Amino acid sequence: MFLLRLLLKNAFRHRLRTLLTIVGLMVAVCAFGLLRTIVDAWYAGANASSSTRLIVRSATSLTVPLPLAYAERLRAVDGVTAVSWSNWFGGVYITERNFFPQFAVDGASYLPLYPEFVVADAERTAWLRDRRGVLVGRTLAAKYGWQVGDTVPLRGTIYSGTWNFTIRGIYRGADPGVDENQMLMHWGYVNEIQRQRFPGRGDSVGVFVVGIRDPNDAALVGQRIDTMFRNSLAETLTETEKAFQLGFVSMSEAILVALQAVSLIVIVIIMAVMANTMAMTARERLAEYATLKALGFPPEFVVKLLFGESLLIAAIGGVLGVLVTLPLASAFANAVGTLFPVFRVAPETIALQLLAALAVGVAAAAWPAWRSSRIDIVDGLRHVA
Repeated sequence: MFLLRLLLKNAFRHRLRTLLTIVGLMVAVCAFGLLRTIVDAWYAGANASSSTRLIVRSATSLTVPLPLAYAERLRAVDGVTAVSWSNWFGGVYITERNFFPQFAVDGASYLPLYPEFVVADAERTAWLRDRRGVLVGRTLAAKYGWQVGDTVPLRGTIYSGTWNFTIRGIYRGADPGVDENQMLMHWGYVNEIQRQRFPGRGDSVGVFVVGIRDPNDAALVGQRIDTMFRNSLAETLTETEKAFQLGFVSMSEAILVALQAVSLIVIVIIMAVMANTMAMTARERLAEYATLKALGFPPEFVVKLLFGESLLIAAIGGVLGVLVTLPLASAFANAVGTLFPVFRVAPETIALQLLAALAVGVAAAAWPAWRSSRIDIVDGLRHVA
């Protein structure tokens, strides 16, 4: 307790300087946490993917559809346990700013492949029975104030016309990493209308979702699928769901690297600022440290004082930075809408923030503590700050 009281008195001897250092550290830790959270949000889809799901798409381009007839052939592939499919719908709700993912799926086969989408049994049944029904994520429903039974109009972009869907269920994620901003509609209904409006353009899918028995056989099963459709009019490219998601992330890889670099640079800058602060503190107290040594205190005591003061300031700044990060992350998530379907400050990010603050405290005090512990008593007593 005596040492703690001494550290508090020393740390706030120059209150303005200490407060500015704490504020600077708080801002740096907060910026570090936010940037790390943005990077994590970019990878959220890939991290939440399942190792037992493969994505089969056109080898030419994701925009090129595959024939629905491929489904039966995929089910016959050794190692495949289930097959479903989906199309990107791309509708507009009121205005283009209200963007959220919309997929036309085969509900009966799609939901069993995605057990992380938790839906009440009654709502699941109601959705499967209503061809115009949709499932929406909990976060998406909360954003627009939707309830079960509401009608949602969407203006088609890929599928022209105005589409009116009825919300039959609201799903929640089985864990915090699940995207709760999606809307799922029936592929059969969309396909039927598409065939009526444009004969010859129906019965095609964007991607097939394939469930496999053993994740260790993912590469082998993918090779079997692609070999089966090689030299056909619609060749396939099969990859794990994580690889499929990372394909989108790789388009912004340079931005992600820049964000990670900036987050580290911020910490290095505040480390230099705090090191300068501790060096100034040590120079001002050389006479005091010399007096302590003259009274019989060992050099280790001086080291404890400087390291303790630096770590105390770093801990205060780090904790405040973490506390500020949480509401700022929430505000940022609300501002960007559905750009980041999963945006949360992970426990690992908080741990890294606190670790970075403590690392700054240790690094900032290392040189001043070593120098002060080796000061000559006579030279120290002659020193004038």
